[in-house]
Amino acid sequence: MDSLSSTFLAKLSVHPKNTHPSTATFILPFLYVSSVKTEDKPQITTTTTTRPPPQPLKIPTPSPPTAYITPPRVAGPVQSLPAAILNTFDNFINTFIDPPLKPSLDPRYVLSDNFAPVDELPPTDCQVVEGSLPPSLDGAYIRNGPNPQFLPRGPYHLFDGDGMLHAIKISNGKATLCSRYVKTYKYEIEREKGFPVIPNVFSGFNGLSASAARGAVTAARVLAGQFNPTNGIGLANTSLSLIGGRLYALGESDLPYSVKIDPNGEIHTLGRHDFDGKLVMSMTAHPKIDPQTGEAFAFRYGPMPPFLTFFRVNANGEKQPDVPIFSMTSPSLLHDFAITKKYAIFNEIQIGMNPLEMMAGGSPVGANPGKVPRIGVIPRYAKDESEMRWFEVSGFNLIHAINAWDEDDGDTIVMVAPNILSVEHTLERMDLIHASIEKVKIDLRRGTVSRHPVSTMNLDFAVINPAFVGKKHKYVYAAVGDPMPKVSGVVKLDVSVSEDDRRDCIVASRMFGPGCFGGEPFFVARQPDNPNADEDDGYVVTYVHNENTGESKFLVMDAKSPNLDTVAAVRLPRRVPYGFHGLFVRQTDLNKL
Repeated sequence: MDSLSSTFLAKLSVHPKNTHPSTATFILPFLYVSSVKTEDKPQITTTTTTRPPPQPLKIPTPSPPTAYITPPRVAGPVQSLPAAILNTFDNFINTFIDPPLKPSLDPRYVLSDNFAPVDELPPTDCQVVEGSLPPSLDGAYIRNGPNPQFLPRGPYHLFDGDGMLHAIKISNGKATLCSRYVKTYKYEIEREKGFPVIPNVFSGFNGLSASAARGAVTAARVLAGQFNPTNGIGLANTSLSLIGGRLYALGESDLPYSVKIDPNGEIHTLGRHDFDGKLVMSMTAHPKIDPQTGEAFAFRYGPMPPFLTFFRVNANGEKQPDVPIFSMTSPSLLHDFAITKKYAIFNEIQIGMNPLEMMAGGSPVGANPGKVPRIGVIPRYAKDESEMRWFEVSGFNLIHAINAWDEDDGDTIVMVAPNILSVEHTLERMDLIHASIEKVKIDLRRGTVSRHPVSTMNLDFAVINPAFVGKKHKYVYAAVGDPMPKVSGVVKLDVSVSEDDRRDCIVASRMFGPGCFGGEPFFVARQPDNPNADEDDGYVVTYVHNENTGESKFLVMDAKSPNLDTVAAVRLPRRVPYGFHGLFVRQTDLNKL
């Protein structure tokens, strides 16, 4: 993920025998540099290091990592003199100025177990090993996530990986898996040159000295013509969305990339999309699609005023004018939001730009414990921010929204979302984070906000039946953190329980078993065209990986059953790394791409 787009942070456990990945080798300084792509790495080799590895942080029930071994130092094509010089400086920065000392930025930790990258995979047949794929699963489940093209030369954060789509196409009870990089400008220019040229945003600018040094090298690369930043530096590694009849791979630091799945299951990147020149900057990785109108509501945020800009795209894919929000007082992290039939709801949280922390050698993005979070409400068809209202809500830090709806003829807004507790640990110690799903009521007449938790479990990556976006719903399907970023199971919640009832709202659960971990669930309706179908009449799907055997499966669960029983399990031809957000696209929509 090329921005703070998930609570899925770098894995913090590692086997002590893991060695340090490196991609740059210098045969003659300033004259010869080679880089090793992840698809070129051999299976087994050994290496030594003069610096003892840092001790891994202890988290509950650590699992043995999948082997991720440093490749040998293989001679590559001779680079130009400017490229060799700049790569040498880059290596000097990574070795002496800003080596990967923190576990959250050390590739040996971040890329261990099933977080390790994989090669691309052409459409390959899969085997159904349990049950059968239901006829209504006719289309493709596509999951996005980070997968670095090159083994990191220095500090690396999970969010910095190149976007890779893992698509399982299902038709007539049969399935094929395809894994392809999103062919972003960054991916293509680095593939052409054979080494990284665009700096990692999350791991490359920690502290003034590292930021100044990497900034100077980056400026020199631009002047040397190695890349053009106006073509975008994003990774498109966070999520997917179907907007105006197009399928997009999204990352919130750049424009969306249009992609398609062909009848054979092959993934194609069609190119960077700017909505006929009307989107000149980035957009959120979490747009909201109104299932009735077909409109997409979105936003972008940044470090300069206006810190928030709201906009929408109509059902024909035509972007409407921006609505800048100047009343947002600081550059807060705004990864997600919610919509109702009348409003859009934003959350200004305690995580934002932190220049003082960067000056002390830390990340430019961090927590401000003295800041009081706020919820902002604006009519979703507003022409300007004159009707924007802000409500202070102490201790409420939203990363991912689940849904929201109107009550009392629009005088009350109800939102359901995980609240991130211990927010100061969000960037580096996800094992210390607990996300409690809450129901939040905003009384627009009285100007008050009330909240109550609906579950005490550590839950995030929660979804609903997509047909209920923006309107009142009953059920939520959430990933169980044990702890995050590992997902050990899925639970189903009934959020219709009244505020006076303090029972835990979990009504069904499914744990994956020892050593087995999954990702974000996704709900697929069994009868999507039946308006009278039950809200939970469908399937919950996700990828699950067994770290004991190294095997990955696509799991289809019965959303109505109390144990989320298996409907079908599909053995995948090779493992699918843990990732971020996914989407099921029906064949009727795939045919229109």
